[in-house]
Amino acid sequence: MNWFLTTFREHPELALFLTIALGFFIGRFKYKTFSLGSVTSVLLVGVLVGQMRIDISNDVKQVFFLIFLFSVGYSVGPQFFNSLKKSGLPQLLFTVIISAVALVATWLLAKMMGYNAGQAAGLFSGAQTISAVIGVGGDTISSLNIDSSLKQSMINAIPVCYAVTYLFGTIGSAFFLAQVGPLFWGGLKKARQQCIDLAAKLGVGSDDPSLISTFSGVVFRAFNISPDSFFVGKNMQEIHQKFVDDGYRIYIEKVRRKGTFEIMDPDPEYRFEAHDDVVVQGKGSVVITEEKLIGKEIFDPKLLNFQVESVKVLLTNKQINGITIMELSQKRYDLRVSLQKVTRVGTEIPLLPQTVLHHGDMLSIIGPKKDIDAAVQLLGIPDIPSSTTDLISVGLGILLGGLIGALAFQVGKVSLSLSTSGGALIAGLFFGWFRSRHPDVAQIPQQSLWIMTNLGLTAFIAVVGITAGPSFVEGLKQVGGMLFVIGALASLIPLLIGLVLARYLFKFDVAIGLGCCCGARTTTAALPAVQDSLESPLPTLGYTVTYAVGNTLLIICGIIIVFLIN
Repeated sequence: MNWFLTTFREHPELALFLTIALGFFIGRFKYKTFSLGSVTSVLLVGVLVGQMRIDISNDVKQVFFLIFLFSVGYSVGPQFFNSLKKSGLPQLLFTVIISAVALVATWLLAKMMGYNAGQAAGLFSGAQTISAVIGVGGDTISSLNIDSSLKQSMINAIPVCYAVTYLFGTIGSAFFLAQVGPLFWGGLKKARQQCIDLAAKLGVGSDDPSLISTFSGVVFRAFNISPDSFFVGKNMQEIHQKFVDDGYRIYIEKVRRKGTFEIMDPDPEYRFEAHDDVVVQGKGSVVITEEKLIGKEIFDPKLLNFQVESVKVLLTNKQINGITIMELSQKRYDLRVSLQKVTRVGTEIPLLPQTVLHHGDMLSIIGPKKDIDAAVQLLGIPDIPSSTTDLISVGLGILLGGLIGALAFQVGKVSLSLSTSGGALIAGLFFGWFRSRHPDVAQIPQQSLWIMTNLGLTAFIAVVGITAGPSFVEGLKQVGGMLFVIGALASLIPLLIGLVLARYLFKFDVAIGLGCCCGARTTTAALPAVQDSLESPLPTLGYTVTYAVGNTLLIICGIIIVFLIN
């Protein structure tokens, strides 16, 4: 045991990785839907490891935190700036209001309880489930013109208050939005019906022609053309036009002429005959529905064994930005391409004809190579798998952001600044947005971004836990059990006001309104709970923009609350 103590004290980097490993291990465990999560688990393990009184340089903590904040800004940058446009203004305004309410409510509760700046920052961080405030709050306290021992005491109080309030901030918020939220729209039964109505409005179940394959998936099926088939005597263009006129999109991919063994791409002028074998591509429900117009389905591995290309495309074309999937499909009827998935801010959004596409969306498409190439030209830049991260942009971005954040302005006796961490966040927003316009610049592969975000945050939290470990128990005694109740109030007040505003002021549909509440409060765990409650994926449409803006504003609020309390 003495050898372990000595080794960890002499090599604190080993204690850091021990904390991360054990924290992630514990964070994996779930009881039903409840889980501590990796961040809280790492913090608590860090507190235990910190009982060995291990000294870790504050610089280590700061390096990891700057990497984390830059990567967070980078990932939400495109959506953050898209929200500033007219189409995103309602959700932007909603998020600004909720962030302000969260700040004011937490500030008033902290003042009422007599909390200091560190306790208030920890309360805000846990109750609003924004872990990054542990860092920006500590940075801001470090810049205050107060006694150094008082500074450290306040900084040590942040993770204590965070740990006490975070569990209800996550679990309580998810339960409240999923179970109480629908009551504002007339109850769960009416809310689910509104989701069905909204889905119909957005085109779910619509047979309008489009590039999409919504809920039934893209299929490739082989048929033997029957003598009474619509295909007999028609060429490919006539067949395609027939389905377009009917509101469908079905394409002929391969043909094997009657009595031959040769499989080929169909000639545009070739007129199909009875007992030709064809491979048809289209939306699954449509292909099955229209089987009677084609013929008898056959299983022929040789006929079905051909190459199609599946690629991801970063949407950069200004002419496509802001249009719906339906409008996109109408630009090029001739492309035999299906849209399989759209990802925004790391979240897959529903594929509906009226879903609006934004700069920075990642589109997954499938089809023949020639058509895929044409679709890529229409949409933007193919996302070529790469393991190379543009570390020049990462380093330069954090440097420039840190320099901007270090600038201080004197207001009376108070020195105000964004701090280096706030500057890194803003730099990340800019570089993420810039990359959505210029994909060849500032490239960070998704895997690298995951490492930067998760390792950056958890390594920072591990150092916080280890450093605060010796004083954690004493700090817990100081704040007392009442902090849990105060944290619950700080969590629920913004959500309650958010539901009222979403329903009666902004008049959002229930799915959009609850999605906005999840995103504005960055309560990621609440999104699947709300989707399960409503039995609909549509809340995602309200989540992405508000999450991008809320994630940024709440971090900045973590800086502001320190100045308000101090």
